[in-house]
Amino acid sequence: MDILLLGVGLLFVILGVLGSFLPVLPGPSLSCIGLLLVYCTDAIPMNYWILGISLVITLLLTVLDYVIPAKGTKKFGGSSYGIWGTNIGLVVGLLAPIPFGFLIGPFVGAFIGEMIYDAKDHNRALKAATGSFIGFLASSFLKFIVCVMHFGVFVWIVWQYRLELF
Repeated sequence: MDILLLGVGLLFVILGVLGSFLPVLPGPSLSCIGLLLVYCTDAIPMNYWILGISLVITLLLTVLDYVIPAKGTKKFGGSSYGIWGTNIGLVVGLLAPIPFGFLIGPFVGAFIGEMIYDAKDHNRALKAATGSFIGFLASSFLKFIVCVMHFGVFVWIVWQYRLELF
């Protein structure tokens, strides 16, 4: 049973790292579940501090994942139309059968939203769309860092208790 939990936990942590760039997968949440699964084995004693800290970081990052691209749009002069366009573009980009739709969608969505707001100011719309894209990249980078840290903690825990596990 321990090996099964360990294998599923490893799968979740790896999917978490992949999910930090693929918005379809909730990366930090998956990697946090992977950490929880490693502590559910009989060989490893529960460490509520590690689990609690990783849960708080995951929850904070989940909220920031929606806030950062919108703030990027706003920082670069975007309106609420651009922010809505960013979010709608992200969903459409995920569902559209085009390569890198999750990257193109928020940019195009913010641009279209800003063009609806003010069709005459193309430069401002382009600037807001750029802010949306930069915000998306910043959010993805933060998620990647946290997921890699979760992976590192997972490997450290397994290494520390390797004799009891195998």
